[in-house]
Amino acid sequence: MFHFDHPKHDSTIMSTPPVTTPTQDTTFATELEQRQAQYYDLIDQLLKCPSGQEPELLDAHPDLLDEGLVRSLVQVATCFSHENNGESGQFLIHVARELAKQLGLYPTT
Repeated sequence: MFHFDHPKHDSTIMSTPPVTTPTQDTTFATELEQRQAQYYDLIDQLLKCPSGQEPELLDAHPDLLDEGLVRSLVQVATCFSHENNGESGQFLIHVARELAKQLGLYPTT
């Protein structure tokens, strides 16, 4: 269960990519786009949901609680900060940090 309290070094390993056909690339790209759209929809729902109901909303979408959502939260938060919407940006950074901790992607010490 997702839980957090709030007020309202990328370690990439270089490897040779597998050989794919154009059809495989297109299918993969479409799946990534669909996944990204799901992340953005969930982020929109987080921004609109009443304060305190965020954990329930996240718990309702366990298939989306992964590193990709954390990255998307940070990307959207960055956009908000550049558009002078710092409060929403800070909220999304808080959600990203708490989710990253629970996924084991963020140091807790």
